[in-house]
Amino acid sequence: MDSTQTSRSSAMLSLIFATVAWGSLFLVGKPLLRELDPAWFTLLRYTGATLVLLALLRLRGPLPLASLRADALPFALMGLAGFGFFSVLVLWGLAHSQPSHGAVIMATMPITTQLVRWWRDGVAPTRSTLFGTALALLGVCIVAGVGLPHEAANASTWRGDLAAWVGTLGWIAYTRGSARWAQLDVLSFSTWTAVAAWPLLLAAAVLSSLLGWSRWPTPGLVADHALPLAYIGLVPSALAVLAFNRGVKTLGAVTGTAFLNLVPVSALLLGALLGHVPNGRELLGVAMVIGALLLHTASQRQTASGSRLPTAPAAACAR
Repeated sequence: MDSTQTSRSSAMLSLIFATVAWGSLFLVGKPLLRELDPAWFTLLRYTGATLVLLALLRLRGPLPLASLRADALPFALMGLAGFGFFSVLVLWGLAHSQPSHGAVIMATMPITTQLVRWWRDGVAPTRSTLFGTALALLGVCIVAGVGLPHEAANASTWRGDLAAWVGTLGWIAYTRGSARWAQLDVLSFSTWTAVAAWPLLLAAAVLSSLLGWSRWPTPGLVADHALPLAYIGLVPSALAVLAFNRGVKTLGAVTGTAFLNLVPVSALLLGALLGHVPNGRELLGVAMVIGALLLHTASQRQTASGSRLPTAPAAACAR
């Protein structure tokens, strides 16, 4: 196996880790949403994540603050889109909708990414890419049970669903924007976007409470949930963001977002480990999503081989 293929395989494993970590966020974070409003939940999770990222960067040597000072505002806006806008709206949407709806909305991100790429870059998706995306979306719908009779009573959740979909645009912007700093390694980019955005996340949470949109979290409440918050800050936030950014840097935004179809699938499998045995419908949906991902990665591998891209970072920028 040559170095390019090894790098691609490693990037795919990173993306799988990120999706499994985010799948666990649904299970670990759902009980917290009953007591923590989305704005404060987002601030707390990325406070922990920012500290972890800073510690990892410091282990490599003195912090390269020149990079942060040079692009502080763009980093802040990029981090606000990916960490704040996305997280708050998706969590708010889930609080006003159904988890199954949220799973489907997450699965629309590859489609939205390709449409944005078509609109902004003039790059039309291939037929195989569109087919794979449609197959994955259908598989997630089957996993989530959308369209089944018990979903009919939930038609009034459209506001929450719409908010969650709008929130996904923030993560797509963050993913696409990472190509602007191709000269930075994954850890530096992830850390500086988190650090620069943190004051904005704090201001948004405080303003939300002052306006009466959110409840102030008490120290006792935070202390009671310290363990799950620590897990969320470390794994689904810091390590998952690093893994996802690494996968995107190597494989590009289109392939990276395609792996987001595994988020509801991983949540289903993790739920099975906790005692929920998947039924035949859910297993069929999982198989369709995995098949769609295999189709997509095979198509991208053919495209990369045909175009003979010189380096992985250059390929990421091209995508």
